[in-house]
Amino acid sequence: MKQYTYIIIGSGIIGLTIARSLRQRNPGAKILIIEKEEDIGYHSSGRNSGVLHAGFYYTADSLKAQFTVAGNHAMRQYCHENKIPVNECGKLVVANDEEELKGLYELERRGKRNGSNVKLIDEKEAEEIEPNIKTYQKALFSPDTASIDPKQVCAVIKEELQRLGVEFQFKAKYLSHKDNTIKTTRGDFTGQKIINCAGLYADKVAHDFGFGKEYTIMPFKGLYLKYTKNKTDVKVNIYPVPNLKNPFLGVHYTKTVTDEIKIGPTAIPAFWRENYDGLDNFKIDELGAITYYQTSLFFHNSFNFRDLAFEEIHKYNKKYFVGLATKMVKDIDPKGFTTFTKPGIRAQLLHKKNLALVQDFVVEGDDKSVHVLNAVSPAFTCAFPFAEFVAEKYI
Repeated sequence: MKQYTYIIIGSGIIGLTIARSLRQRNPGAKILIIEKEEDIGYHSSGRNSGVLHAGFYYTADSLKAQFTVAGNHAMRQYCHENKIPVNECGKLVVANDEEELKGLYELERRGKRNGSNVKLIDEKEAEEIEPNIKTYQKALFSPDTASIDPKQVCAVIKEELQRLGVEFQFKAKYLSHKDNTIKTTRGDFTGQKIINCAGLYADKVAHDFGFGKEYTIMPFKGLYLKYTKNKTDVKVNIYPVPNLKNPFLGVHYTKTVTDEIKIGPTAIPAFWRENYDGLDNFKIDELGAITYYQTSLFFHNSFNFRDLAFEEIHKYNKKYFVGLATKMVKDIDPKGFTTFTKPGIRAQLLHKKNLALVQDFVVEGDDKSVHVLNAVSPAFTCAFPFAEFVAEKYI
């Protein structure tokens, strides 16, 4: 059996960038990435919005705050160096009333503390950037927010890793382990250190190694709705003031790397981990476990889950969904929103005891294994510096 220095479980953006960081640190290391799907970036990494965030949502003591600003610059630089298109369109966060105006000031305060390039501007200045904008007195402007194609980024990193001798084993679903040998559907693989970047199943793998026992993954389905009338009615990303007590940013306008307009995402509670469409990938054990925690969250109304669930399910009503977006602009054709994009599932970590959605990145491990338990948005933006952090502190 071939011996590896590192075996990485999962080929999303986190698995790919950790492999890249390890290769740069140790050119002679034998690195294997195992992936249960037929290619890289099959789940969250290939289905996210493509927005590169600018780092003003997060409290200064968080890992997200630590890595988002640096990650934004690193990802844009990587894209430019590798001729990957970037839409440097920027972002405006708008307010509806006096209370949300206070939220803008809080976001500006957080952003400046985190080193993010943000500033509050008045309505006139906002209209110069986005003539269609509708806001109350002020807006927060983030010129460094940009858009990329996440699947293209992952593909380029994969090609780079293959050139550098990193091996991939696809359709190799993790089954179990014994000591430092991983058992998969494509055979057994032995490595000195196992690095778990399994996304929606990161908690399951971690539990098998004795880590993350107090956590479980709660899946939330994200849907975007494309505006197909034109590409010009909105010029920049437009976001509402979010509820900072939960991890979701609310329905917003995204300008894609090809300048298309879409609104979303939803954060609809899913009933199993890969609950993308209908009964696809249905697993009865996941339905039971997830329903149990959803019922607990609903009963205790943790982080206002009850209201969140009703609100998100309401978004299946297309008219209501579009209505949330129309509040942020002066003029948009509701009939122009025609096509839903491929759904994504957010692998959101839940603390089982206190029923709290974990807001920050979570990593656990020892000298034999490392487990990236919570790498939700803005993980794609943070990927390069976050991978360096994991490699330096845990590997």
